Amino acid sequence: MPLYEHILLGRQDISAQQFEGLVETYQAIIKDNGGSIEKTENWGIKNLAYKIKKNRKAHFALMNIDAPHEAVAEMERQMGISTDVIRFLTLRMDELDAGPSAMMKRGDRDDRRGGRGDRDRGPRGDRDRDRGPRVERPKADKQDTGKVAQAGEKDADTSKADTSPPDTSKADTSKAETDKADTSKADTSPPDTSKADADTSKAETEKADTSKADTSPPDTSKAETDKADTKKAKTDKADTSKEEE
Repeated sequence: MPLYEHILLGRQDISAQQFEGLVETYQAIIKDNGGSIEKTENWGIKNLAYKIKKNRKAHFALMNIDAPHEAVAEMERQMGISTDVIRFLTLRMDELDAGPSAMMKRGDRDDRRGGRGDRDRGPRGDRDRDRGPRVERPKADKQDTGKVAQAGEKDADTSKADTSPPDTSKADTSKAETDKADTSKADTSPPDTSKADADTSKAETEKADTSKADTSPPDTSKAETDKADTKKAKTDKADTSKEEE
């Protein structure tokens, strides 16, 4: 008969006893349909890489199955109906591994390492070596210590005075008030209209002179004199012509 390796994931809310009863129910389905269970492993509850049906953890179980395809199909159908099963996987195998799976070996290895914090690590050479007698350091006199402390306080006060920023708020306030007073004085001073008035008077005078020149009558005396001279010249010419005849 075909060989299968089946992994079952149960909901995290059920207890370990309920999950074991669930596994036994599916084993009975395989046996009732002419198959057999070669090996069963309960891996316990483990964290999931991502949420499955709102579950962050799940109960894991492994079953090695030797059964016809119809038996495995019926078992998977029952798992799809159950709300306690969140995921399952069935793989067709050429042969089944009779020994413990990799997950069980890993669990046994972790159990063996459980007490590693209490094991004797043995002697360490750098801690057990003889370092020799301890040398006492010379103690400074009390008077010298006081001088050093005073010098340190003086240096601290000097550095504090040097690093303090200058107080420029008062100077900035005075400058702002002066600028404000100058602005007020410039705004309240009356405008100088004397030059404008003089220009206006000059323009009015020029306008009056122009009007006077336009209204004066034309000078016709010269024209009348020229006309009389022309008439006299014509008379003289006529007299000359008469004498020649």
